[in-house]
Amino acid sequence: MGFISQLFGYPLGFVMWLLYAVVKNYGIALLLFTLVTRALLFPFSIKQQKNMAKTALLQPKLQKLQKQYGKNKQKYQEEMMKLYEQEGYNPMSGCLPLLIQFPILFGLIDVVYKPLTHIMHVSGDLITKATEIAKGLSGFNASSPEISIVRAINNPDLVGNFAPLGQDFIHKVQNFDLSFFGIDLGVVPQFAWSVLIIIPILSGITSLCASLISTKLNPSGQQATGMMKGMMLIMPLFSLWFAFQVPTGVSLYWTYSNIFMAVQTVILYKIYTPERMEQIALKEKEKQKAKGKVKKPSRMQQMLAAQSGQAPAKEEPQLSAEELKRQKEINRQRLAEARRKAAEKYGEEYVEDDSSDTE
Repeated sequence: MGFISQLFGYPLGFVMWLLYAVVKNYGIALLLFTLVTRALLFPFSIKQQKNMAKTALLQPKLQKLQKQYGKNKQKYQEEMMKLYEQEGYNPMSGCLPLLIQFPILFGLIDVVYKPLTHIMHVSGDLITKATEIAKGLSGFNASSPEISIVRAINNPDLVGNFAPLGQDFIHKVQNFDLSFFGIDLGVVPQFAWSVLIIIPILSGITSLCASLISTKLNPSGQQATGMMKGMMLIMPLFSLWFAFQVPTGVSLYWTYSNIFMAVQTVILYKIYTPERMEQIALKEKEKQKAKGKVKKPSRMQQMLAAQSGQAPAKEEPQLSAEELKRQKEINRQRLAEARRKAAEKYGEEYVEDDSSDTE
């Protein structure tokens, strides 16, 4: 996780630095940061909603397959995959927005843990020297050294220890505000009654609300299995537990994100309903028909159908010499195989005749 956090931390840190430079408030910068990330994820969210609408449309067909092949799971899986292919449906595409959110979350954790690096753009050498000084002071936390430095420099009793690093560095850190309405967003909340506990609880509640809204609005979600409904409750509990393992700033971002996601779900559901997706699919098929893009049988299928008497052969462009030669060889092999099977059936000896003319 450390590598992923650093990999995404630097580009996300630049965004946070830019937003903080505009608003000069870390909590509001996080709000704007959440808006930016949700905007970047919006195309994937549209795809996810379309996928959910398609899932709702496919439910009757899937239920029919279940009744028809319920006892033969392998056949059911095969028919289900054929249905997905025919309808252009990818059951895994709905997971993409969720997978993308995790690297963003880990990158944000790196940004919150390292305000000197990402927000104040302090050099690595100066941070190393400040860390060595902070290690000898009370309240130092090895898991978040940069936050410990910020807290120590803002402490009138400890700031003097950093005098060798210069007044410019001290003023830069003192002008940085890591709080939001009096809440220190750099502190990891504890399971104890304090104002800090409000934000982790809000992150859990908003996560549950976002899940409930998504389930209620999407017909396929209403038919969720017991395991899926269990996951709907487990994920908010996991987010609540995780909120007590990271700085409060991460919990605030998660709370913002859950609220925006719930609003976005309501809006997208009203736009991309199952009925509208069905209309879009029908219009697309009509357009393909009008443009002559309806899938036609291949040349080989037409030739075989004509030979077997299933359909009259359609007039086709003249085959090239190489195609004629290849088709002749295929026909020769098929005829030889049919003769061999006939000889075995009647107990006769079969001798392959390479000179057979199958044209």
